[in-house]
Amino acid sequence: QVQFVESGGALVQPGGSLTLSCKASGSDFISDNLGWYRQAQGNQRERVAQITPGRSSFVEDSVKGRFTITRDNGKNTTYVQMTMSSLKPEDTAVYYCNTVPRSIYWGQGTQVTVSS
Repeated sequence: QVQFVESGGALVQPGGSLTLSCKASGSDFISDNLGWYRQAQGNQRERVAQITPGRSSFVEDSVKGRFTITRDNGKNTTYVQMTMSSLKPEDTAVYYCNTVPRSIYWGQGTQVTVSS
């Protein structure tokens, strides 16, 4: 069964940096775009970044120049990381990884809080 396990969230000050990690298992994801999504309290879940199997990446304008997505393809497990810098309070959210387009399989997410 497909499973996503996110980690790396924390409380950071504005301007700080974090790296989120996602362990994706249950498939080789060889044909799947993978991405990071986030959901701030009271808002809908939105895609932040995505990466193709060939490692071509895309990030939303709101995080362009600050967030970078990478992936490490494996036979049974694929790892997706997102390095975040120059964090802003509006980046506060629970962050999830999933395929793009999104599948029905969601992990628990990892909380990122940007606050002084």
